[in-house]
Amino acid sequence: MVRQFGLIVFVLLTVLCARADAADAPPNVLLICVDDLRPELNCFGADYIRSPNIDQLAATGRAFHQHFVQAPTCGASRYAMLMGCYGGSSNDAIFHRAKLIAAGKSVPTSMPAWFRKHGYTTVSVGKVSHHPGGRGGKDWDDDDQPEMPDEWDRHRLPAGPWQHPRGAMHGLARGEIREDPSKMDVYQSAEGDDTIYPDGLIVDDSLDQLDQLAKDNTKPFFLAVGIIRPHLPFGAPAKYMEPYRDIQLAPIQHPERPIGPTTWHRSGEFMRYNRWGRDPNTDSEFADEVRRHYAACVTYADAMVGRVMAKLVETGAADNTVVVLWGDHGWHLGEHAIWGKHALFEESLRSPLIIRTPNQSKPGVATNAIVESVDMFPTLCDLTGIPRPSSVTGVSLQPIVNRPEAPGHSAISYFNSGKTIRTPEYRLIQHKNGEIELYDHAIDGSETKNLVLETPKETIESLRSELNTRLP
Repeated sequence: MVRQFGLIVFVLLTVLCARADAADAPPNVLLICVDDLRPELNCFGADYIRSPNIDQLAATGRAFHQHFVQAPTCGASRYAMLMGCYGGSSNDAIFHRAKLIAAGKSVPTSMPAWFRKHGYTTVSVGKVSHHPGGRGGKDWDDDDQPEMPDEWDRHRLPAGPWQHPRGAMHGLARGEIREDPSKMDVYQSAEGDDTIYPDGLIVDDSLDQLDQLAKDNTKPFFLAVGIIRPHLPFGAPAKYMEPYRDIQLAPIQHPERPIGPTTWHRSGEFMRYNRWGRDPNTDSEFADEVRRHYAACVTYADAMVGRVMAKLVETGAADNTVVVLWGDHGWHLGEHAIWGKHALFEESLRSPLIIRTPNQSKPGVATNAIVESVDMFPTLCDLTGIPRPSSVTGVSLQPIVNRPEAPGHSAISYFNSGKTIRTPEYRLIQHKNGEIELYDHAIDGSETKNLVLETPKETIESLRSELNTRLP
């Protein structure tokens, strides 16, 4: 009897200790990066979009409706997010940093390097830094040219029939690779399962990685999953196009080209593809077809997010994992007569951000606080209990994660044409030649009327001073 009682006590103590150990374990991090994803999601107000999995993440976490990226281009935006500080405006920012590392120069600490240093297993799958798989070379698969040297324990890209990461990046169904863009259709909807496009393979591999990481109870994990769609060309399995085939879309807002100083561009990336001789700026039926195919790609990306989240739950790691969904920049769908990114308007710079923590406070309550991508690094440090590196200049969003009514701060962005600051009231764009655009968001959020001549000089100078102080 005494032995039996002692055995019961031992078992109970073992269970309690295991629970205590689990409670004390550092949280894992799951970072999901989605390429070219503007806030075209149901949970961000686009009610015609089918995005149930991302909507569920927003319903259980904190959606940031006024999140702005640092640059309207993939590489520079991802550099800023991964380093927690402003950087170069070109897609080569990550590779430039790698060259400085090779030369023994001082560089900002990256998120995966910092988490790895603090005991995390760091893994990336898909497009996380710039090239899918994080390598350089002709086909982006040269192991001797890592984008982030010795910072990921594993950085993976299953190319399948697309042969290599370059092929997967701009791939269409069943291994079609972009060589001459003018011979590749700008959109496509092919019959088949999720793996007929590259993201299906990326997510398959991500699920395998999650299984491996969750089974290792000696170390927490930092897993980054990079989903390529809805990046051009707009290709997704036909089943994701079905909800949109006959849908009537709302008119494109402010579809005219801006007048005066502007960061407008000719949508060169989009216009390079085969468009069957049609121009969405003059052909409204074609414009709507483009928008429908973009929507299908969003729903495909959402399904991929759903698979990753379901696997996280299946492994048992969900209750101790901080989940972040981040769009690397926005994308114009005809606003300002632009079909693409690469401008300093709202449509290029605003993207979705959702953060969900274990024991999330006030789940599902969105925030309109203005924040920026450089804030991600210090936020994840605070949420996981590790210190921040001195190179980080972003602001921790933990107060807003805890309290959606907490204030944000102004956001800085930049590109080759200039730089911009966004506050709750204004967007000021300063061109390299000194010219200024000033839009008043308290009056009109379309950024179509430059009010620089109608705005008090003190207001303009205050905005310029902050912009040039933070980004000399």
